Amino acid sequence: MAGLMMLAGIGGAAQAQMQAVFGYSTFYLVSDQQPYIETYLQFDAWTMQFKEVEGGYRSAAEVTIVLSQQDSVCYAKKYELTSPLVESLDRLDFSFMDVQRFSVKNGIYDLTLLLKDKGSEGEPSVVTEKLVINYDARRPSMSSLQLMASAKPTVSQNILSRGGYDMEPYVSDYLPEQVKQLNYYYEIYNINAEVGEKAFLAMAYIEERETGRRLEELQQVSRKNGAASVPVYGSIDISDLPSGNYNLVAELRNREGQTMLYKKVPFYRSNPGVKGKETSEFAGTFAGRYTDERELNTYLEALYPIASPMENTVVEELVKHPGLEEKQAFLYRFWQRRSTMNPEGEWLKYKERIDYVQAHFSYPRTRGIQTDRGRVYLQYGPPDFIRDEKNYVSANRIGSNNEQAPTLLQLGNTQASEPKVYNGTSQGHVFYLPYQLWRYNKLDTDDPNRVFLFWDEHRSGYYTLLNSNARGEVQDPGWERRLCRQQLAEGVVGEVGEQFNRGY
Repeated sequence: MAGLMMLAGIGGAAQAQMQAVFGYSTFYLVSDQQPYIETYLQFDAWTMQFKEVEGGYRSAAEVTIVLSQQDSVCYAKKYELTSPLVESLDRLDFSFMDVQRFSVKNGIYDLTLLLKDKGSEGEPSVVTEKLVINYDARRPSMSSLQLMASAKPTVSQNILSRGGYDMEPYVSDYLPEQVKQLNYYYEIYNINAEVGEKAFLAMAYIEERETGRRLEELQQVSRKNGAASVPVYGSIDISDLPSGNYNLVAELRNREGQTMLYKKVPFYRSNPGVKGKETSEFAGTFAGRYTDERELNTYLEALYPIASPMENTVVEELVKHPGLEEKQAFLYRFWQRRSTMNPEGEWLKYKERIDYVQAHFSYPRTRGIQTDRGRVYLQYGPPDFIRDEKNYVSANRIGSNNEQAPTLLQLGNTQASEPKVYNGTSQGHVFYLPYQLWRYNKLDTDDPNRVFLFWDEHRSGYYTLLNSNARGEVQDPGWERRLCRQQLAEGVVGEVGEQFNRGY
């Protein structure tokens, strides 16, 4: 991948903003002597705001791609990208990709991407990358070296079709334990100007990034014949490659063993199940300051509310095994992917949440980060309003048609032995178990005034989430009856129900 950029952020009070990875590669059409750029945008669906549409839910992003030289715009495209249709907001555990292609001339460019979640009021993310295009119509050259997620025979031509295969790029430089094969693709142009139609070797191997040491056991060699355009697709088994920083190197050699062309692309491998040389590259970063492995495990596990499913799978494996340096590396790269310019600053803001959660929501044998209140606080940040009731008793009951009953003042001093009747429901006190009501004025990926109600079911000081009106959270129509131990009839909204609806 010629370029790779992460667009993400931690928003205001709250949840992670839309996360996307942007990458690009360059290629050359020999027959037309025409270079072109291919761009890739991979979105994490669970970080986007979905709206109800006919048949389910969709999210939409506004994308603008601009290619410029100094003050001159050479190419620009603005378009709306919609996600696949989902039937339920509980089914957002997926990513989806957008691919664009456009022709360019040789030269040095600024490639700028503007990206905005159309369901969010936040500002668009903007990234700019310097891009060099230099393909010679007569001399040999190579395209970008791509990491590939898959390659399947083409059934019908589409934007991913190339050389008889549908090739899906792997738009990341992070290869977790679950990835067992490193797949790659590149193209060779005008190599016949060097070797004619004779055979040459196309080699691919892995080297350690820090030392440059070549891993001889991890390589693939294929024999190709000279031609104007030669596609190369290959795969290297990395199931036993230890965690660390590496380069994938593609190298072309003639029959005499001389190197003609080469390219390399960096990647980071996380493989906690395989022992090897631990990386120490991150010892000098903020992550390297945490040398107590138990503390580091806590910080990794505290990422669960804002991490992707793949990242959480990696965390689960990391905390099972010893490996201080590896865990430091993951913590650093987690925040680097979300803020390239200031990963430490974003981490420290999130660490404040962790420290608060651990101090205020921990329970005997249960860490604060494992509680419902802790999870909500980590995911959405501090609430804008909290109502904390330990022994709440309502003054009256509510009519069965949800109409507000008269207050005690309106009823007068009524003796308990002579209960009033209102809309078929007897007046009297309603006793509620201890509860906390949290209101968020605005969540980045949801509507205003989202409410979370936690209850202490056993009066033990341990609160769990009983009900919320936030997207993707627990929603129990009978929550208030449970909170008051069934004192309210079904369909009746009590005083705490009114508090929930008001948000205070």
